[in-house]
Amino acid sequence: MRVVIAGGHGQIALRLTRLLSADGHQVVGVVRNPDHEADIAAAGGQAAVLDLEQADAGAVAEVLTGADVAIFAAGAGPGSGKARKDTVDRGAAALFADAAEQAGVRRHIQVGSINAELAPSLTDDETFTVYLRAKWAAEEDLRARDLDWTVLRPGSLTDDPGTGTVYLAAKTGRGRITRDDVALVLAGLCDTPAAIGRTLELIGGDTPVAEALENL
Repeated sequence: MRVVIAGGHGQIALRLTRLLSADGHQVVGVVRNPDHEADIAAAGGQAAVLDLEQADAGAVAEVLTGADVAIFAAGAGPGSGKARKDTVDRGAAALFADAAEQAGVRRHIQVGSINAELAPSLTDDETFTVYLRAKWAAEEDLRARDLDWTVLRPGSLTDDPGTGTVYLAAKTGRGRITRDDVALVLAGLCDTPAAIGRTLELIGGDTPVAEALENL
């Protein structure tokens, strides 16, 4: 399986690259900074240097050509400012989906944010609200496409060691989840047809990841 990950140098993406490459899959991490190529290689992947805020869909489609799964795990990150919440968390997500359609990559997984559905009812202009609006808009864009999509909304992320057990459902309520466990679920979602066309929330829980995926 060939998997292309947008935001390939992110903390979850690097964990996911290690998991997939260890299982014999080919992983390509899309990154803006060429200095990140070594980290992706160390995780067992291959870097494609491309700025998703500047590239057009055709250039991204070239990277995606031949892939079995496209995963959007990019984000503007803390301290990036309100404008980049839109250009990355919404704009780059839509561009990546455009490119997937052009390249004929049907399986598409997008990492969203828990509580994104609250965005339309929020009236303030705080940075987190802008972020939620961008995530919600990206979800709505993806749900309207003819792709085999899944939106995964993790809860509050931690760097604690993974437990291998989670709570994965359409609605989970608020909670925390380790980045290790998010990566493990993303790896499983690549080959879980029951997740297609679904928006799923993920927090820590008592169900082994394999069982949680089977229960879908």
